[in-house]
Amino acid sequence: MLDLRSMAVLAGVSLLGSACGGSEASAPDKDVTGMTYEEFRKVTFQEPESGVFIAFGDQAYESEELLREAFEQANSGLGTQRGALAVYYSGGQDVKWSASAALNITYCVSSKFGNNYSKVVSAMNTATGAWEGAGRINFIHVSAQDSNCTARNNNVVFDVSPVNVNGQYLARAFFPNSSRRSRNVLIDNSSFSSGAPGLDGILRHELGHTLGFRHEHTRPEAGVCFEDNQWRGLTPYDSGSVMHYPQCNGTNTWNLTLTNLDKQGAGILYP
Repeated sequence: MLDLRSMAVLAGVSLLGSACGGSEASAPDKDVTGMTYEEFRKVTFQEPESGVFIAFGDQAYESEELLREAFEQANSGLGTQRGALAVYYSGGQDVKWSASAALNITYCVSSKFGNNYSKVVSAMNTATGAWEGAGRINFIHVSAQDSNCTARNNNVVFDVSPVNVNGQYLARAFFPNSSRRSRNVLIDNSSFSSGAPGLDGILRHELGHTLGFRHEHTRPEAGVCFEDNQWRGLTPYDSGSVMHYPQCNGTNTWNLTLTNLDKQGAGILYP
């Protein structure tokens, strides 16, 4: 059985809002070593509606207890596991979809996106196609559910919905072991601004998380942006990975495209 506390820590993942000039929460490239918890807490964004804490620019923590535990682990230094994709690893097993479930990952796109609805549908088609070309994965847009596209809709595996957090993050997602109420890809209004990275790239990154892939920069080879040790390297470290933030010693750009090692890792996890 997967560790429920780990699931609570990692249930929501997002791209860093400051990548497009938005305000900065606790950025993933900020070294917390030497900070007190109180200092760390002051620069940690808390979502006004859900009360979820967003720290290190991208991780969601459902309670302050979990936030404190994450701070203590990050403050302890770099991890030691090595393998480029890094898969979420908890309870002695990879966190991923079963072979049958991976071929039926259904989703809806909320009609509440309004004028941006067609942009989201198109970007999702592009992003899902990239991952589908790398492994035995099949995302299915169930457009009939778009008018009722919420976290309470059990007719789809996940929902793609709008959120307004004033640029604290561009988008956030989930991992395969999340409960249905947490299985959503939330896209902030800032993702549609002229200075934001392309939406298809944002979603390629976020969909990587929905498949179970962690940030590549949590690996010790990155030298910065350590998050925790709950991962297993599937391929050699890849600084250009779609799952690697450019500002965390990444060599990619905010186009966030899949590298050959990304494709290789997806094929290993979903053969």
